Order: sequence, then C-alpha cells, then structure tokens
Amino acid sequence: MNQLPVWPIINNIIFDCDSTLSSIEGIDELARMSGHEHDIALLTKRAMEGDIPLESIYGHRLTTADPTQSQVSQIAEIYRDTVVPHAKEVIEALQALGTKVFIVSGGLIEPVRNFGVWLGVPREHIFAVGMEYDQLAGEWWKYWEQPGRRNPREKYLGYESNPLTVTGGKNRVIAARIRSQYKGRTLLVGDGISDLEALPELDLFIGFGGVVYREQVAKQSNIYIHTNSLAAVLPISLGKQGNVSPYALLWAEGLRQIKNKEVDFLEESEKDKFLGALRLKSRRS
Repeated sequence: MNQLPVWPIINNIIFDCDSTLSSIEGIDELARMSGHEHDIALLTKRAMEGDIPLESIYGHRLTTADPTQSQVSQIAEIYRDTVVPHAKEVIEALQALGTKVFIVSGGLIEPVRNFGVWLGVPREHIFAVGMEYDQLAGEWWKYWEQPGRRNPREKYLGYESNPLTVTGGKNRVIAARIRSQYKGRTLLVGDGISDLEALPELDLFIGFGGVVYREQVAKQSNIYIHTNSLAAVLPISLGKQGNVSPYALLWAEGLRQIKNKEVDFLEESEKDKFLGALRLKSRRS
C-alpha cells in the first residue's frame, strides 16, 4: 500500500510587520507626516529589494522624518487601519491550535508592539527597534497637560543599537531569541530582503507579495503568496490539522488560493507533497 506524503506542521511562526501584517511601511508614514514621503519611500524600497544595505539608510530615514513621540504612536493606529486581510484571524487560529506566533520587525517597537498585541501576539514575542526622545522638547514642563504624563512633543534623538537595523540582523534575533528557546519547525512570513536573509535559521520561508512584489524575494522563497491575504498561511503551517472548527472556512479560503495558483511553490514537488498530504491533486498548467 502506498503511503500518503506527510506535510510537517510548523511549531513556531514569525511574521514581519510592515508590508506583511499591515499594508504600510511605518517609516514612510512618519515621512509623510513631515513632508518627506517620496525621498524616504524610495530609500525604503531600495533597502527592501536589496539594492542598498539597510544600515546605510536606517538612521538617515529617521533623522529626515524627525518624528515626535505622538507621531510614532499614531503609526499603531495606521497599522490597525491597514491590517492585511485575514492576518488577525490567521494569528488567532495558529495560536489556538498550538503554534507559537512571533513578530520580528525592523520597525519601531512602540507601534509594532501595540499593533502586535492588538493582533493577539504575546507582548514578549514581539521584537523591533527602540527609540530615544528628547524629553525637553516643546512645553515639557506642563506635565499636568500631558496624556499619561508623557510629553507627546518629545522629538526623535536616536535609535537603540539593534541587529534589526543592519543587514542580516533578523538571522541573529531569530537564532538568539526564538530558535534557542522554542523547539520545532520554524517558519517566517515576510516581504523583503531582510526577511529572505533569515533563510539559514528557518525550516520554511514564505515570501509575501500581497502588498509589494519584490522579484528577488519571489524567486527565492520556498513559497510565495501573490494575493493580498494571509489565509494560505494556515493550511501551509498546519496541513489538515488546521481544518477544524471554527477555522475551517479560513483554512478552505487559504487552500483555494493555493489551488488557484495565487500561491507559488519554488519546487513543484513540494506543492505535490502538500496537496498529496491533503489527498488533493495539483492543477497543472
């Protein structure tokens, strides 16, 4: 008797934030607030596509945007308003079914963490970049007027030394903060070169092109999502184990996207293995 192929489940799943869980780039939104959107958006695009190293532009973008604490806080609201379809539902399903969920982002920790907690990700599973503010900016002495007794006019001073601000940094964070502590198969979902660079620390990498298509990422991802939805992450992560109530409709939508070629597998044999484990046949072109 021929045995059905086995599709191994994912124990730990990591999401990028900008252009993956949300359709914006937080730094570009800060630049828009200061009137420097075009210049900074171009630098972000070049770094995410691997044309220039991240460390060469990370500080420059923040210095140019020169945000206040209040503006940085607003990014969390914009993240929520631009959440990618099915992101919140997929995260809920994965955690309910036993998968540990993390966010590893080169974005700023305050809005990324607030957004991640809103999505349901544990606070301690969210990694991003801290900032320092000038607490003497504006009318800082009027502490009684400040919401939460914090001055919203505090201006950007600098960012903390962090691997997530340099090329190859996600590898280091994933190795030190996730792989060393959480056993099992690990998957990352992300849109940019900084995500693709983490391949050596992963069992599977899903490139996400539902917001921005990046050719190099699309060509090298184990699996690549073209559609603006994260539903396919559920069946890819858990195979048949994800097809349970109350997540069966979400699982079915993800499977539909895979069968309709809105999701590419780098190796056709891996797609056959995946569908075979579900007792389904691949639609050949």
